Amino acid sequence: MEKHLLFDMFKGKRLHLGVCGSVAAFRVAELVHRWQDVGVSVSATLTAAARQFIGPLTFEALGASPVYGDMFSGEAPFEHLEPGQSAHAMIIAPATADIIARMAQGRADDMLAAQALGFDGPIVVAPAMNPRMWQNPATQANVELLKERGFIFVGPDSGVVACHDEGRGRLADLRMIFLAALKALTPQDMEGQTVMLTLGPTRETWDDVRFWTNASTGAMGASIAIAAWLRGAEVHAVCGPVDIWMPDDPLFHRHNVVSAKQMLDTARRWWPESSVGVFTAAVADFSPEPHGPGKFKKDKAEDGFSLNFLPNADILRTLAEERSEGQVVVGFAAESAPDMDALGAAVRHKLSYKGADMIVGNRIADGFVRASNRVYVADVQGREELWPEMPKTQVAWKIVDWFRTLPQ
Repeated sequence: MEKHLLFDMFKGKRLHLGVCGSVAAFRVAELVHRWQDVGVSVSATLTAAARQFIGPLTFEALGASPVYGDMFSGEAPFEHLEPGQSAHAMIIAPATADIIARMAQGRADDMLAAQALGFDGPIVVAPAMNPRMWQNPATQANVELLKERGFIFVGPDSGVVACHDEGRGRLADLRMIFLAALKALTPQDMEGQTVMLTLGPTRETWDDVRFWTNASTGAMGASIAIAAWLRGAEVHAVCGPVDIWMPDDPLFHRHNVVSAKQMLDTARRWWPESSVGVFTAAVADFSPEPHGPGKFKKDKAEDGFSLNFLPNADILRTLAEERSEGQVVVGFAAESAPDMDALGAAVRHKLSYKGADMIVGNRIADGFVRASNRVYVADVQGREELWPEMPKTQVAWKIVDWFRTLPQ
């Protein structure tokens, strides 16, 4: 699991995982371990059909406790009610057409169906089945009924399934199921807000094969985007050329760009409808004056050559000037500061110069190409803090906490 997905803010939370009879059952065992990595404890129920594909011992060995079996097979008389009393969310993955029908009908004739019926928290359903079974009108009617009741569906995805049929029916990406569970555990304190965010480097073309860029991975920006989405915001992530996974969700929109001009144009398209703009991208301040069509040949400059660079627009400052009343602007500053005092001075200068409400600064040595960051934060209300080095996901969560307190 990529580090920009591991939000360690869930200690004391508990999930109950229901596993049904699908060949995809073995895949979800990994999720037990990943949820525990971020502090979530997990219990599980394997249906009789699921136990034909994977045994309870696998889940027990990975730390799930307890692992339930059939009704009346355990020592406690109320095992069908225990998840509703102890878990904060229920995840059913893979969910078969059968369990979807049972839940839609309110049946309680096996352990998992009874546990779902007795659960009044959020229930996330990740279907996996043959595409024809998924498309059957009975299944679709059951799904729509459960959605109306507040059930959260993740997937299914399209592709070739185990029986070699092709279509929609594959279990969703495990990363989406992992995050959907975390979202179900997260207070939706940004619901109704829209966050527009830039991230990654820009790439400024010189000839047909060469370009000017930097080493930004986009991990800090992606962490903030996912943190805002987990907390209920709609997100528009304007991404420079980075290879980084992000959620596939109706409230999460990824817009891929290459150059600084493309980033400005795309960010400007979504900025007017956003309540918060977070500008984390390491935008190239200059672009090489284009060589022209084709590839520049070495034999044309055997003694070397010079490039002329032209300035790019300052995206943060430009959109800060174009904002409407109530929009919050959060900027980032990567500095070659010798120490944190110098970094703080640079952050305060940029806070004023850029017209932002909040600036998050880091020394280049502390943030680029690393999974952690150490930052200096300042805002227009006069607050300043130096945060110790921590994973970028933790930095992201604290940044969202901070900008939520700024006046809108």
